[in-house]
Amino acid sequence: MNDSDRDHDQDRYHYDLLVVGSANADLVVGVERRPAAGETVLGSDLAVHPGGKGGNQAVAAARLGARTALLARVGDDAHGRLLLESQRAAGVETDGVLVGGAPTGVALITVDPSGDNSIVVSPGANARLTPQDVRAAGALFGAARVVSVQLEIPLETVAEVAGAMPSTSRLVLNPSPPAPLPGHVLGACDPLVVNEHEARYMLGESAGSTPQEWARALLGLGPRSVVITLGAAGALVADGRTGDVVPVPSLKVEAVDTTGAGDAFTAALAWRLGLGEELTEAAAFAVRVGAAAVTRRGAQESFPTADEVPAAAEAAAP
Repeated sequence: MNDSDRDHDQDRYHYDLLVVGSANADLVVGVERRPAAGETVLGSDLAVHPGGKGGNQAVAAARLGARTALLARVGDDAHGRLLLESQRAAGVETDGVLVGGAPTGVALITVDPSGDNSIVVSPGANARLTPQDVRAAGALFGAARVVSVQLEIPLETVAEVAGAMPSTSRLVLNPSPPAPLPGHVLGACDPLVVNEHEARYMLGESAGSTPQEWARALLGLGPRSVVITLGAAGALVADGRTGDVVPVPSLKVEAVDTTGAGDAFTAALAWRLGLGEELTEAAAFAVRVGAAAVTRRGAQESFPTADEVPAAAEAAAP
């Protein structure tokens, strides 16, 4: 995309990114090790953070500098007010956030000393974000270059999002938590963004043994492109237009807390795609954003600004 095209898009689109998804209060406890079935372990003091995959992506994009809007639902309660305050503080447009209908969603998170986490989500108001809410927000969709959605809201609402996409906009979908997706939803994804667990879930017994095999098999399900996140190994990009499967190396960092890192990656990817970058270039930037996020505790408070994203040369260093 040349400079004149970017200027034209600036006039046409009010938002770089519209995020449609969940907004949760994250209730986080640190543990020496995560409990086995039937086991009780002692943890740290409880910390409450704004989260949810939709809320996380919106804050991550806004902190990077993207003009961002959020379509979500929260409860009329203290957790809902916390989430709205966090979005507004990051610069997210919250006119699309609906209030009421159920308590705000909550995520119960345990984090071990290595930074790995386990999460249980109570959807609350997120489960009340309906297809009708999507239809009522048509102006938001028409004003956004890219729309990003996840699966912590009802699948019928996600399907409505896919059907509501203007032909000139781009849909980024992270199927988390994983669930079977209708064909028209898969066909609208550009890209479908999955981690290793989500890739294996979607492919079942036909998954194959390598990320390259997963990427090609996922393309066969219908998305226009696929990005597989591989943690410390970076990511893998597969473009259905060219058939290319390209690895994207990561930056070596000391992980403190991986909560929200995937959301930071997806938000950065979606934003850079909206700026006109090629998929591999956007994924390389997103990998660096994700690497920066895991070096801090929490989800939204760990997300970097553009100035805090490691440089490409540093990411490529051995």
